[in-house]
Amino acid sequence: MLLKKSRIANFDDWVDVFHQWHDDIGYPTELIGKDYHFETKLDEIESNEIEFGHFAGRPKWEKLTDIPDQRIRDALAHLIEFQGDTEFASVEQQKNLLERAPSQFDLENIIRINREEMRHGWQMSYVLVTYFGDSGKRQSQRLMERRASENTRLLGSFNEPVQNWLDFFTYTSFIDRDGKYQLNMLSRSAFAPLGRSMLPMLKEEAYHLAQGNIGLMRIVKAGKIPTTVIQKYFNKWLSTSFDLFGQDESSSAHWAYLWGLKGRYDEHLYDEPADMSKLNELSRSTFFKEVTALVDALNQRIPEDQHKLRIPDEKFHRNIGAYEGKTYSVDGNLLSQEDYEKHLKEVMPTEADDAFVIGLEKDKDWIIDPQQK
Repeated sequence: MLLKKSRIANFDDWVDVFHQWHDDIGYPTELIGKDYHFETKLDEIESNEIEFGHFAGRPKWEKLTDIPDQRIRDALAHLIEFQGDTEFASVEQQKNLLERAPSQFDLENIIRINREEMRHGWQMSYVLVTYFGDSGKRQSQRLMERRASENTRLLGSFNEPVQNWLDFFTYTSFIDRDGKYQLNMLSRSAFAPLGRSMLPMLKEEAYHLAQGNIGLMRIVKAGKIPTTVIQKYFNKWLSTSFDLFGQDESSSAHWAYLWGLKGRYDEHLYDEPADMSKLNELSRSTFFKEVTALVDALNQRIPEDQHKLRIPDEKFHRNIGAYEGKTYSVDGNLLSQEDYEKHLKEVMPTEADDAFVIGLEKDKDWIIDPQQK
């Protein structure tokens, strides 16, 4: 995708490109609201000293020239670009739902979530353009050129279509929860402008994933969608959310920690040294425990004669890590390729499942009214 402005000289130029992207994806500007203004938000960081890694105890870096090694600068820019890419992609994935909102409350919610995700991408672009010179400007433009609909976003999860509102609530509950982990791990970065950027983003992200979980609870309470169908969407988004934590025994995570760029989740709560060969596995296991508690809470609302919801085995449908491309079932059993392909048709959402949920969306009672307790 080639945008009209071929060269970004400053952040104002990038803002022009942002508005071109906005028009190009067809997001209805009038829904964002005249009173909402996209802006850069920064908050105070807890410590001005690098908190972990090889440079711990030294002053945090305020500008690019403070960073002692080009490899560290490149790795940092890479992390920022990936984060920004996810933010814009999520808007592209969800914008098709605006005309089918179950209620005015839900419409206002998805608009708020979308515009805050746009702002998060705006924030990452601000950091790239302001601090990373010409290479950062090129990266910020690439954020506007990729498209989820063209399967060109950097991470597979953010090229997946979000077809209906069950899809949306499952996405925001699980994929946005992964986002919370990523933002948290970057919030104590040795690069101070990034840390200051993360804190407002974390506050906004908390609302997104909470609304996802509330939406799932409203669906379960209504009882109109069989839990066997809901489970398929859990299988879809939970398996890819495990991928978002990265490779097992990741050398990239190792160096990002050693260089002080990205810490452990809730880094400030740890007293013991990090096992730098298992950083991604640590985050993934913490996430697993968190979503297990959420699924358990949903199951409390499901009648005894219906199938309970569950988390698929971590080996199922993985595209990153030790289980990448392996033919494990949702129960963790290794299948033949032929049986695995049949299994996927049984446990992942089909076009018929998407159509079924979209058909239900025309009725008012398929999801509990948000004002109903």
